[in-house]
Amino acid sequence: MAECLVVHGLGLSFGGLRALDNVSLEVAEGSIAGLIGPNGAGKTSLLNCISRFYHPQQGEIRFRSADLLRYPPHALAGLGLARTFQQMELFGVLTVLEHVLVGAHTRRRSSMLGEACALPAARRAERCQRDEALATLDLVGLRHLAGYPATALPLGLQKRTGLARALACQPRLLLLDEPAGGLTAGEKRELMALLRTLRDHLRLTLLLIEHDMDLVMALCDMVTVLDFGKRIAAGPPAQIQTDPVVITAYLGRASDAHRGHRLEQ
Repeated sequence: MAECLVVHGLGLSFGGLRALDNVSLEVAEGSIAGLIGPNGAGKTSLLNCISRFYHPQQGEIRFRSADLLRYPPHALAGLGLARTFQQMELFGVLTVLEHVLVGAHTRRRSSMLGEACALPAARRAERCQRDEALATLDLVGLRHLAGYPATALPLGLQKRTGLARALACQPRLLLLDEPAGGLTAGEKRELMALLRTLRDHLRLTLLLIEHDMDLVMALCDMVTVLDFGKRIAAGPPAQIQTDPVVITAYLGRASDAHRGHRLEQ
């Protein structure tokens, strides 16, 4: 299977702090990949490098045939890469539908003059994007809430709104930062089913950071583990669960004896 994303030898430092140390990562086309590790392991730093918020001092990042380090953050949506955030960053005055239209705006091709004068081509483009946004809300089960203020919704539905906004960019690779954080057990099961459906229906590739080990092990095809900015393991979930280095990275920092012999948050 072809690789959708390849990260090779990535190094990132903040002054004397080495956030990423020679990190490599491969994500196969059409797969769901997990990125895990204890707090402070470098997971978000890696995601920030891939999404171009940080510029690493060494290494390379390739998305399909594109060298991502040559592109600014605002150009990534046009390449087919989108991201959700741990904090949803929803706009208080916008409805659910309007949030999705914000995501779709990255694909808008109307001229400034056409938009300002409401020319027929601009109006057609606006209707088309509205229809596509509603179809995206159908995919995530939010169409019936299209007119509601997004920030007035429960956390689980706010997260779906953020997901729909990212999907409106029509990405090929979707980066997810703790999509299950704060969700109930039932909402997590629904999220897993939804992500599988989106992967299959939209032919997406997914890379997610997540602390819920049950979700990661049930959902992901491959898992990469970071600790202190270094990759310590990579492989299928069954292999990761029994890897003694991974177990030590998680359990070696625990002072509670009742944590036993399973991976915890």
